This record gives sequence, C-alpha cells and structure tokens, in this order.
Amino acid sequence: MSYGLSNFIKKFLPRRLFYRALLIVAVPIIGLQLIISIVFFDSLWIKTNKGMTRALVGEIKTFMNAYENEEYDKEFLIILFREHLDFNVKYEPTKILPREDMERWFSPIDRTLRRELKSQLANYWFDTTSYKNLIDLRVKYKKGYFQFLIPKERVTSSSARIFALWITLPALLLISIAIIFLKNQTRPIINLAKASEKFGRGENVEDFRPSGALEIRQAGYEFEKMRKRIIRHLNQRSEMLSGISHDLRTPLTRMKLQLAFIKDKTISEKLSSDITEMEKMLNEYLQFSSLRSNEKTETFDISELIKNTVDKYEKKEIITNLTERVYLNGRKNLIQRCLNNLIDNSIKYSKNILISLEKSANSITIIIDDDGPGIEETERKNVFKPFYKISKSRSDSKSSVGLGLSIASDIIRSHGGNIELETSPKNGLRAKIFLPF
Repeated sequence: MSYGLSNFIKKFLPRRLFYRALLIVAVPIIGLQLIISIVFFDSLWIKTNKGMTRALVGEIKTFMNAYENEEYDKEFLIILFREHLDFNVKYEPTKILPREDMERWFSPIDRTLRRELKSQLANYWFDTTSYKNLIDLRVKYKKGYFQFLIPKERVTSSSARIFALWITLPALLLISIAIIFLKNQTRPIINLAKASEKFGRGENVEDFRPSGALEIRQAGYEFEKMRKRIIRHLNQRSEMLSGISHDLRTPLTRMKLQLAFIKDKTISEKLSSDITEMEKMLNEYLQFSSLRSNEKTETFDISELIKNTVDKYEKKEIITNLTERVYLNGRKNLIQRCLNNLIDNSIKYSKNILISLEKSANSITIIIDDDGPGIEETERKNVFKPFYKISKSRSDSKSSVGLGLSIASDIIRSHGGNIELETSPKNGLRAKIFLPF
C-alpha cells in the first residue's frame, strides 16, 4: 500500500535535482506562512473586526434611540455624531430601502457586518463596493431610512495589510536566496553530467573543472581519474594494434617481392591470395584501432550523407527511401564508416538492399534491409563482439576478422544511440540504428 502511494506521489514530483531541492526549501516556508496567516486572521484580525463592527452597530443603535427621543435636537445630534464618531448621517423620510443585494460572500467585512446588523436591527441594507473608503449603510426608520456613510477603517484593522506585506516579502526574499544558492550547488552536478555524457560519446573533455561542495568536487576528481585511465588504456590498445599492423606490413611487402621470383605459377597465386587476405585483415585491425577519432562534432544532413554513401557503390540493387533534410549533431566521418561497414556486410551476403531513414520526435532511425541468409536470433548479440565469427563456412569468412559490426556498434553507442538486428521482410537481415538528436 505504502509502495503504491509512494509511486503515485513520485509522478507529481519534479525530476530535476534543482526543483526537488527548491521544493524542500519552499514547501516548509510556504506552509509556515499559511499556518501563521490562518492563525492571525482567525484569532486576531477576524475577532478584532468583529469587535469593531459590534461597537459600530451599537453606536448606530444608540443614535437611532437618541433620535427618537424628543428631548434631543435632531440636527445637533447629527452634527455631534459626525464630529465625534465620524458618521455622515442623512435621513430620507419618503424613500424605501434598495432591493439589490450588494453583499459579497467572500468578504470578511461583509459577513461580519451582516451578522452583527442581523442581531441588532430588523431592516437594513449596506454596500461596501460603491465607495472606495466608505460603507453605505441604510437602516429602516418609520416610512423612510437613515443613510450612514461610515469609513471602512471603523470596521477593519489596517494591520492586516501590513501583516500581509511583512509575511510575504520575507518569504519571497528567502525563496529568492534559496534559488540562487541551489543554482550554484546544482551547476557543478550538471557540468559533471554533461562532461560524462560528452566523454561517453567519445568527445574530448577539455573545459571540465571540478567545483561545488566537497562531495561533488570529490566525484569530479574521481571522474577525471577514471577518464584518464580509460583514455590511457584505449591509447595503449590502439598503439599496440597499430604497431603490430604496421610491423607486419614490412614482411608482407618483402613476400610480395619474392613472389615475383617463384616460377611455379600455382604456388605463386596461392601465396599471393593469402597475402591479399592478410593485408585485408591488417586494414581491419588498423580501422578498429583508429576508432577513437579526435574528430569534432558537427551538425550535418544525415539523409544527404546516406545518399552520397550509396552513390559511391554504384549498385542498382541498393534502393533508398529517405526523409529529406534530417539533421544530426555528431561525427560525420564515423557515421559514414558505420554505414559503410553495414552496407558492405549486406553486399557480401545478399543481392537486394533497402535503406530507409525515419525521423520521430526525439530520435532518428536508419533501417538497412537485405534478402540474404540473415543471422540467427541466438547469434545477434554475439556478432557485435570483436573478432567474433558466426561460421567458418560462410563465404569470405577467411578474409574477415569479425570487426565490421563491432566497429559499427561502437560508433553508434558513442553517439548515445543503439543498433539492433532483426529479420527483414524478405527473411534476410535488418539492421536498425537509433540515434538521438
């Protein structure tokens, strides 16, 4: 039960750290302000208004009782109340009370005034909206009514506005200060995340400097150490493969020269074929070792890149179905190398190839379908491993070292994407590439 409730609440919570931290700071402040406001308005402001309104109604009733007494001068009584109690009193002997209800249900002043008038007087009417600073109160008297124009400050306390001002401004000030501090605290985490994402795509991370709180800075230093170890390991691997491949080229070249002196053409052709296969393998080794390119990212039209890549093959069997003007931010040469590897693989084992390009809200999908023998479902994950071969009986398997799909997968993953193998509609192989943008 609690687990389900927790998941339900998480759906409404912000996902970013800055807004979650701001929520932790702002909710207690706002909650405290609301509690204080409710207590203030309930225990002080409303009760004060009630007492002031009750006193006002009592003064009105006193005036009417005195007005009925024949011993008092009517005009003098009106002047007395106007000068000492700030009443503007006017008697309308022939008019009747208005029927239009001007009371506002949401106004504390109107509710309190109605409650007190109802308990003390029978027939009355009041309006608190027509005048900015006055209350128009009319009370039935004989065949007419008394009209009282009373200042609003007689029934409400001005401290409410001052209280609202003082309780709102500090809350806004505290939340503003919290936003500034939280921005400074979350910025190093965002920079670390961006640096990790950039490094994960194989790009150079040069402008990253650990900063922020001690724990965040420590995480930044550890990331830097890890990044340098990975770069050192990859450089050593690349240098080793490059060195081995380069060193083997020299004896191969000598062997080619020595083949010219062999008189037996059959032996010469067999040795020449083996040397050609070895050179092809060395080229694949060099290609694999140079995968980590220092090429910078750029924005380019990937549909145009696919079209130009296909045109270079000059094969009518390759058909394209591309969405025009699809732009991607990445390393153009590496993407082209990935496409070349996949197309070469399809050309080896199939006759007809269809290349499609689709664009969705947040990703680009490249689909390469062929009508070849395909790859069994149990082997589809293994073919992405370096130097893995499905079967030695396949054509051209001797001259391949099993790096084409591995290189293609590494390139796509370095761009934050993914590559999957499926069965094509022609029962061949479908290579589906997903690239975010």
